[in-house]
Amino acid sequence: MASSPFADSMRLALDEARLADDKGDVPIGAVIVAADGRVVSRGHNQRESLGDPTAHAEVVAIRAAADAVGSWHLEGLTLVVTLEPCTMCGGAIVLSRLAQVVYGAADPKAGAVGSLWDVVRDRRLNHRPEVISGVLDAECGAVLRRWFDAKRVVGSG
Repeated sequence: MASSPFADSMRLALDEARLADDKGDVPIGAVIVAADGRVVSRGHNQRESLGDPTAHAEVVAIRAAADAVGSWHLEGLTLVVTLEPCTMCGGAIVLSRLAQVVYGAADPKAGAVGSLWDVVRDRRLNHRPEVISGVLDAECGAVLRRWFDAKRVVGSG
């Protein structure tokens, strides 16, 4: 899916993932973009550096976008994230009224945007963003595999 209109935004999210890695956190990155492609906010996992279990890349980016636009209503904006969001992030996506969620790698263990659950498209909710999956999935998955492989090697010694 490299020809996706969101490939450039996903590359920016991958840059954010590398920042998380540099800080010792799971390398997941996110950007929120406007319809014209303008970056509204960025975020990467900061759970370790902030000691905050809610500091997932998506939540960090959503908080920054709300600050940038001056409202928690993020209609018309798109979240682009390297890994399929979890249930917490799925809830934040719905509550912030994001128009779209674009993700790279699927998360069969904790994904809440189609893999394990589908929080964001639950018909009982009053807002359901469009979901686009698999954008640069190989690159996104490789970043995570390298990080977890390195942790296993360090932990085995």
